[in-house]
Amino acid sequence: MMPAVRYTSPDVLAWERRHLFAGMWTCLGRLEELLGPDVTQRAVAVGDVPVLLVRDGSTVRSFANTCRHRGHELLPDGETSGRASVLCPYHAWTYRLDGSLQAAPGFRESPDFAGGEHGLVELPVEVWQGWVFGHARAALGDTSVPSFADHVGALEGIVAPYDVAALVLGDRHSYEVAANWKVIAENYHECYHCPLIHPELCQVSPPTSGDNYHGLPGQWVGGSMELRDGMATMSLTGESGGHPIPGVPPERVEYVHLLPNLLISAHPDYVMTHRLVPLSPDRTWIECSWYLQPGPDGEAPDASWATEFWDLTNKQDWGACESVQRGLASPHFVPGPFAPNEDAVAAFVELVQAAYDTGEVTAPVTG
Repeated sequence: MMPAVRYTSPDVLAWERRHLFAGMWTCLGRLEELLGPDVTQRAVAVGDVPVLLVRDGSTVRSFANTCRHRGHELLPDGETSGRASVLCPYHAWTYRLDGSLQAAPGFRESPDFAGGEHGLVELPVEVWQGWVFGHARAALGDTSVPSFADHVGALEGIVAPYDVAALVLGDRHSYEVAANWKVIAENYHECYHCPLIHPELCQVSPPTSGDNYHGLPGQWVGGSMELRDGMATMSLTGESGGHPIPGVPPERVEYVHLLPNLLISAHPDYVMTHRLVPLSPDRTWIECSWYLQPGPDGEAPDASWATEFWDLTNKQDWGACESVQRGLASPHFVPGPFAPNEDAVAAFVELVQAAYDTGEVTAPVTG
């Protein structure tokens, strides 16, 4: 493990927000929820950087959420607008949805004012499998920003068969967990703890069935588990209340973490995600969503059979993570060794440790 300070220090979290969240391709949520039919603009945070997401027809853009005049926020964090232009509420500077300056009151008679030089600072953004990913380390076009394709790497081939963009949200729970975001990620990457903490999960999947991926390109860590014979999915009974996702293995569950903050658990009949947002060194907000294959009417079937199972399992995990966080605060904690079947945890820690050492995350996962 890494030393306790990496999980308890406000200074470390501040560095991570700038370099691991603003400085990587961070998942911001689902496109249809961020920029729906009546929403053209939404203010969000990518790590510690305020960002304005903009939808211009079918085009999604991202801009620094700061006016080019005096730096006023264009929208407060979390708020939306349906306007056809971006209006700064301080001095009414107005921008088109492509970021170019449309109007600057009071400068009409100023011959030296070059409006074309004062457009919004555009930042990289991508839409993948229905999710929006933002990068806020540098402006769009800066060659120091890795391509999103390189960021996803081989994970593309693992997730693509589930066609998550075509799935429908069946349910969503949010949690606030008293643990560092890395403690939660590390817990996700091993089933070493499953026999003691997850008896229900062990009824439907052998805890020793995990097989992790190694040596594949991309900024992700993960593996898969197998369902027990006779089990259709992960639920309290092993039975499914949904529709099978066409073309995916009926006996396999994928567990993958696209760094920094999106955990994707792909089942034969639903895809569950956890989106992590660190609030403080010892507190993390988690959005847990279940996406299902729609029926003939285009609607998601009732997802209670999946949410009931995972709400129980999640809370078992959160209790363990919170206990780890309390243990890390002890002056007597000394980092321990990883067990052989914690190899995915080790891969995650190596990736984060390399970022601390170099100042950025660029190297592919090697395991």
